[in-house]
Amino acid sequence: MAQYLAQLDGVFVALGDQTRRAVIRRLGLGPASVGELAREFPMALPSFMKHVRMLEGTGLIRTVKEGRVRTCTLNRERLALVDDWLAEQRGIWLGRTDRLEQFVTETLEDQP
Repeated sequence: MAQYLAQLDGVFVALGDQTRRAVIRRLGLGPASVGELAREFPMALPSFMKHVRMLEGTGLIRTVKEGRVRTCTLNRERLALVDDWLAEQRGIWLGRTDRLEQFVTETLEDQP
């Protein structure tokens, strides 16, 4: 459980930055080289590479180097961590709102 939470925390930290979210969004369309991805952002390549390393370190993307070109692909399985967590939270809150609805309905019915 602790490892799951640490992985989930890492994913949320990585997704907390708009540049990294934009990279994830772009890789959702298909693989791209680091150079292709970097062109979309107004920053130096070394700065952009910090974002790539963060995404790779959290398992959100995978990179493969062939010659001088490093290609990035999205790891959709890692995004499933977020989806699972959101589903769990949704279930908790739906249960709470169902109880709130029941309370309000019963309270209104008890009034003359």
